[in-house]
Order: sequence, then C-alpha cells, then structure tokens
Amino acid sequence: MTKRATSKYKINRALGVNLWGRPKSAINRRDYRPGQHGQARRRRLSDYGNQLAAKQKLKAYYGEIGERQFRNLYREAIRLPGDTSEFLIGLLERRLSTVVYRMKFAPTVFATRQLINHGHIRVNGKRVNVGGYMLKPGDVVEVAPKMQQNAGVLEAAQSGEREVPDFLQVDQANLKGTFLRIPSFAEVPYPVQMQPHLVVEFYSR
Repeated sequence: MTKRATSKYKINRALGVNLWGRPKSAINRRDYRPGQHGQARRRRLSDYGNQLAAKQKLKAYYGEIGERQFRNLYREAIRLPGDTSEFLIGLLERRLSTVVYRMKFAPTVFATRQLINHGHIRVNGKRVNVGGYMLKPGDVVEVAPKMQQNAGVLEAAQSGEREVPDFLQVDQANLKGTFLRIPSFAEVPYPVQMQPHLVVEFYSR
C-alpha cells in the first residue's frame, strides 16, 4: 500500500477541514489532528504558515498531484497574462483526473486515479491512462464499455453527495460527458474555502 493510500484518511484531520465534504470523513468523528499531540491547541499561523496551509489544502484536494507537478502547474500559470491564481485553478480543473471526478464517474479523487491508470477512461474515443492529461473545451470523456456496469462507477454516478458543475455536460445514463469550458475560480464547487492567491504568494516568495 502506498504512503498516500495509508495516510489519505488523516489528511482532513491534519488540515482541520472536511476537504471533500464527505459524510465518511474522519474529521466528523475526531475533529483534531492525528498523532500524540493532536489535541493540543493550534497555534496562530504566521503569514508563511497561512500560505503553506493554503498550498497543502489545494494540492491535497486534487489527490494524486505531487509537489513537483503542482509547482510546474504554478510555473505554467505565471507565464500566462492575467490573474495567476485564476489560471492555476483553470489548469487544475482541466486535468483528466479532475474532470472524471467532477463528472461523478468515481466516488473519490483516489478512485479516479485508479480508474484512469487502469485504462478505463476514454477521451474523444481514445484510451487515456494519464491523470494529468490536459483537456480542451469540447473534449468528450467517457467510461469504457467494460466498466459501465461496475458497481463502484454506478454508485458514484447515482450519488447525491456532489452535483455536476455547469462547465461540464454529462449523460449519466451512458457515463459520458463533455468538458464545455475552463471554469473560473468562483465556479469551482469546492466543499471548503480555497485561497489560491495565497498559493501564488507561497511560490513567489
């Protein structure tokens, strides 16, 4: 079992939020940090601490992104003219793993990674097994036929935990959807407050 798989259940408690808004979140039972000193009083964070916490929260939300990948997305965002925080969110939301999760083809961001890595997702009719694949407006994403009757996939599609955002169009009956456009930060349905401007400040130090 990977380090991420063994620790993902502690992420919410470590960050102090129900990151994915799930009823099964561990923080709903124990709203303090894991570890020996978890119930100790949280100290007030410095400006750097707030920036670091914002970065950790945003990166953790997207599940399988490593630090190098996340920093590279920031570097790509700062090359674009305009609001870097908006471009960073746009790049994160264009990733195939994010779109599959938003379309409710998988129950969690971690299950999304497995679905893609095993070759069960198609983009414009072609199999894509890279979660970081960048989608363009108009791209069609679908679950491969052999997985369309999978219990986990069907349960996720029918779940009422999340709603499909307006920048996606999904045919849940056929497990197929279209990435309509790159969303703005305000359009992204985060269950908790995200502060991408602090992430930009963290990396630009």
